[in-house]
Amino acid sequence: MQFCLFYCFYLLLLSLPPFAIAQTQPNISLGSSLSTLDENPSWLSPSGEFAFGFYLLPDRNLFLLAIWFDKIPEKTIVWSANGDNLVQKGSRVELTASGQLILNNHQRQLVWQAEYSNNSESVISAAMLDSGNFVLMSMNSIIWASFNNPTDTILPTQILRLGSNLPSRLTETDYSRGRFLLSLQSDGNLVFYPVALPTEVVYSSYWASMTNGKGFELVFNSSGRIHIKLTDGGSYDLAPATEAPTTEVYQRATLDFDGVFRQYVRRKTQFSDGRWAMSWSVVWFLPPDMCASDFGTLGSGACGFNSYCWMDENQRPSCQCPPGYSFLDPNNEYKGCKPDFPLQSCDEDISKEKLQFEMKALFNTDWPNSDYDGYTNINEDKCREFCLNDCLCIAASYKDGSCYKKKVPFSNGKKDPSVGAKILIKVPKNNSALPPTSIGRGKKDQSTLIIVGSVLLGSSVFLNFTFFLVMLLLGFILHRRKLRDVKRELTMLGKNLRCFTYKELEEATGRFKEELGHGAFGTVYKGSFMMPDDSTTSVAVKKLEKVVEEGENEFTTEMTAIGQTHHKNLVQLLGFCDEGPHRLLVYEFMSNGSLSSFLFGGSKPKWNLRVQIAFGIARGLMYLHEECSTQIIHCDIKPQNILLDDCLRARISDFGLAKLLNTDQTRTSTGIRGTRGYVAPEWFMNMPITAKVDVYSFGIVLLEIVCCRKNVESKPASEEEEILSDWAYDCYREGKLNLLVESDEDAVVDKQKVERLVKVAIWCIQEEPTLRPSMKKVTQMLEGAVAVSVPPDPSSFFSSLG
Repeated sequence: MQFCLFYCFYLLLLSLPPFAIAQTQPNISLGSSLSTLDENPSWLSPSGEFAFGFYLLPDRNLFLLAIWFDKIPEKTIVWSANGDNLVQKGSRVELTASGQLILNNHQRQLVWQAEYSNNSESVISAAMLDSGNFVLMSMNSIIWASFNNPTDTILPTQILRLGSNLPSRLTETDYSRGRFLLSLQSDGNLVFYPVALPTEVVYSSYWASMTNGKGFELVFNSSGRIHIKLTDGGSYDLAPATEAPTTEVYQRATLDFDGVFRQYVRRKTQFSDGRWAMSWSVVWFLPPDMCASDFGTLGSGACGFNSYCWMDENQRPSCQCPPGYSFLDPNNEYKGCKPDFPLQSCDEDISKEKLQFEMKALFNTDWPNSDYDGYTNINEDKCREFCLNDCLCIAASYKDGSCYKKKVPFSNGKKDPSVGAKILIKVPKNNSALPPTSIGRGKKDQSTLIIVGSVLLGSSVFLNFTFFLVMLLLGFILHRRKLRDVKRELTMLGKNLRCFTYKELEEATGRFKEELGHGAFGTVYKGSFMMPDDSTTSVAVKKLEKVVEEGENEFTTEMTAIGQTHHKNLVQLLGFCDEGPHRLLVYEFMSNGSLSSFLFGGSKPKWNLRVQIAFGIARGLMYLHEECSTQIIHCDIKPQNILLDDCLRARISDFGLAKLLNTDQTRTSTGIRGTRGYVAPEWFMNMPITAKVDVYSFGIVLLEIVCCRKNVESKPASEEEEILSDWAYDCYREGKLNLLVESDEDAVVDKQKVERLVKVAIWCIQEEPTLRPSMKKVTQMLEGAVAVSVPPDPSSFFSSLG
């Protein structure tokens, strides 16, 4: 009988959740407390993997009562109590003698407490468990648990039951309640909602599991599988399991501030030299394309009002303002955009105001919920005219003969090649944007001349007539000069560029003192300009050498095309100098130099960072090839022409300059454009040059990024030159990809991604241009949106011809 009782108790113990078994671990006794004044204001789990306590937000010097992963370098928060009411130094959390867990601020005012229903049993202790669950315990049960009161994250072994919610945080660093909500509804359906802040009212859902009447629990098990348990005994998997047990990796699933539910993993182990294997990696996410989600008719959509959403190289939704608009909060791009100009007036007395506006185009973009009027079977010029003539029209969309007028605020904006529509944004013409002071100054000059002339008229008729002619001539000269200056300034404003004088750039660079580099297009120097707030901003000034002599119009045309480009993976052109023999370009200054120095300059960069750089280059080239109003072919893609900004984001430079370069200024003796080792074979074969030459060069650069070695290494004269692209294909064909990334432990672990990137690179370097994918297809293959088939031998096509 005693054995039977013991056996039954043992089975009951096994059936309890993991946190119940952990009660035998050291507990936090009644009367214990933590203060922000303590040196380490936290309680650790037995293994030390999780901590409960005060988390200092360094950029705000305020404290969050939270639970976080404590053993890894980035102390990732998985639960928080007071995101909407942060506390200052001197605050305290206490497990009182009566069993209440309370948080008081520095003025001893109650900020938060763990709420639980009256129970016949009293809380006798608390514990931070190795599962990441913080619990209040009685003698026999759990009275309160953080797992049952989640914020934006769930962890392995955690269960969400019917009626449970996960609210997102507001931004990546702001833990107050955010714009999105995950809810396991009472009807058994898992639904994602946008929230009408500052209330808790929700708009129409943008994703749902469609398990109505069937689901009753959302389970995150220890193998990494996240699924909804169904009443019929089945389950609905949100995504495949990670196939990595919690003994080897940390795992979490978070409704991020951008409204996407993502599962993350991170290796627990360190390398022998003390380095961590990798940071958090995304395993899967829902919805698959946040920007394409249907948000209904209310609310702003994935981004704020007057902005549009597009998926960046990390497959994360990013927000951007249309031309003439800027972010309401520069530190929070999801908050929306505002116009930087007064909207068109509807006053009949100034109906000619429409002449002060023009329409600027955005491609593959739309705000589908902002339409109020529409037309069919008209051309684009008519669509522009109809919007300009309507003072209520702020923008118009045009596609296949259909024109739809739009009103503010714009909502649910998205940018994607699948949209197909062109958006025409109404913005002031350049002259309406000029400061009125320039006009006033001109009038003042003319008034001064009139006054002086009037005084002189008091003398003799002859003198009056003479002075009148002199004043007339002087006024005419000043007026012509003013018109010329204004016209020149207007022209430059229209291209979003500034026209510099040679003297200005000579002074900015200290007479071209500090050389940053030298390439096929010329020499680059570092310069700086004083800003209105007395700060200085650094620029890169490129002196073009031996530009084609097609006259000023050709040069200005190319500058116009370059100046109209805008993408996060392109170096922005700020202005130029076109003065006599001088042709100079002024760019943003990239503080981290070139990809060449980054890859080949010393220690091997981290694998994940290299992958993101490759994705960024692909996105930038896709923009140049397919999303610009005029296609731009770079013709010289190589690591030296890929620069890295402050965030180590890839930025393509020197794009659009190929037309300006004399063929004798290339680095080969064949008159082709490009650099040895990166040049597509069609340059040598009298074949048409298309955007596929950039695809070829990108393939070579991608292999260099994967392997961290140059495509063509300099060898002594006695040694045969080894070509990386040839070796990479041999390794792929023989199933020895590990040789390409040996000694790179992160890449070795991520062997599936290594294989995908190498296969994409081999497709890119096919000698037959038609076999190479477009940069759009390349980007989709890199990011896993499109399967990558087995590539053929890159040289097989021309070999078969021979």
